[in-house]
Amino acid sequence: MSGPRFAVLADVHGNVWALEAVLADLRRCGADEVIDLGDVLYGPLDPAGTAELHRGAGIAAVRGNQDRVLREPLQEMNPTMRFVHEVLTPDHLAWVTGLPVRLEREDLLFCHGTPEHDDGYLLETVTAAGVHLKEESAVEALLGPVPAPVTCCGHSHVPRVVSVGARLVINPGSVGLPAYDHDDPWPHVMEAGSPHARYAQLTRTAAGWRVEQRMVPYPWQEAAAQARRNGRPDWAEWIATGRARRS
Repeated sequence: MSGPRFAVLADVHGNVWALEAVLADLRRCGADEVIDLGDVLYGPLDPAGTAELHRGAGIAAVRGNQDRVLREPLQEMNPTMRFVHEVLTPDHLAWVTGLPVRLEREDLLFCHGTPEHDDGYLLETVTAAGVHLKEESAVEALLGPVPAPVTCCGHSHVPRVVSVGARLVINPGSVGLPAYDHDDPWPHVMEAGSPHARYAQLTRTAAGWRVEQRMVPYPWQEAAAQARRNGRPDWAEWIATGRARRS
């Protein structure tokens, strides 16, 4: 007999088209609770529409690094962050910047990056040679004394299920942004490889937690077109292909 079922989302990034498709998939599959691992609204898409849909769906959420930085002074913002600020209401901003940094349910821990930092990769190491899966000992060090046998994290946008000793770490992938490039600590790309919206279903069974990674089609060309209209052809390519190219 199955126990509680959790749907785990991450990194929506204002992509209301992708979130709508995931919620429709959830209505078919069912879940006892939906939990979002953060980075909910930032992006050149539809942050206000995403905020309304997200809150109306009753999704529990933690705060990601790009939710946190929405508190920065306007003069320090890049054009996309400025756009997000311009379209969100004060109520939207208060909600997303006030989300908790971690949540716990059953024996599950939910965070954005690592349990202690919202802007670090829990499962990936970035070097001058590229992106690699972290050594088990390095993941254990980041998990530290966390007692939860299962930790759910986002931030890298890459879906993974990784065993770390007796513990399990799950990244559900990104709902709204399947690829991106970044310069810190070295220039690198993160890629899911296809444009689908991704999330995970976790169900307790007699043998332990069963993990199902789901990929959901949605009208990603509409989201890509919105990114282009808002001056981000790079986001448009990432959304439409699930790949990121560096020049």
